[in-house]
Amino acid sequence: MKRCSWCDGNDLYVDYHDNEWGVPVYDDRKQFEFLVLESAQAGLSWLTILKRRDNYRKAYDNFDPKKVAAYNDKKIKKLVNNVGIIRNIRKIEASVNNACLFLDIQKEYGSFSDYLWGFVNNRQVLNSWKDLSEVPANTDLSDKITKDLKSRGFKFLGSTILYAHLQAVGIVNDHIVDCFRYKEVSV
Repeated sequence: MKRCSWCDGNDLYVDYHDNEWGVPVYDDRKQFEFLVLESAQAGLSWLTILKRRDNYRKAYDNFDPKKVAAYNDKKIKKLVNNVGIIRNIRKIEASVNNACLFLDIQKEYGSFSDYLWGFVNNRQVLNSWKDLSEVPANTDLSDKITKDLKSRGFKFLGSTILYAHLQAVGIVNDHIVDCFRYKEVSV
């Protein structure tokens, strides 16, 4: 079976690639999970985050944005001391800040998913890359969404992080065309 080459050589990566990456996500809790994890990943490998994902789910109340938005200084300190997650205080504080703003977007648009999918008129961006080297780190779309999110006050979220989010949640299909998942996740 042909896969995108970035997941070669690691079972955790292969499982993530085969079962999750690029599958269109309409669930807000899952959207929030990826936002937190993608921001935590900044400067690190995605494998580092995948290895800690279960710890993040426990530490972040299963990524309930309402609960995360209510985190106080005591809870933030507890997260900073949690060896199971990335203990960068700026990333942790940004996740709480972003949870509050995530809830604001839900109120304004009905759901965060509706907000995000609205940037592509509810139609997946279907790329046709033949090689991993063709896949960009960011695009005009990720620039546009990042600009909007930053204007709302989101932190620790740049265009590259956001593009990785769009790929992960299937808004952009960046599977290589000969990858077996390319057609399976296309909508």
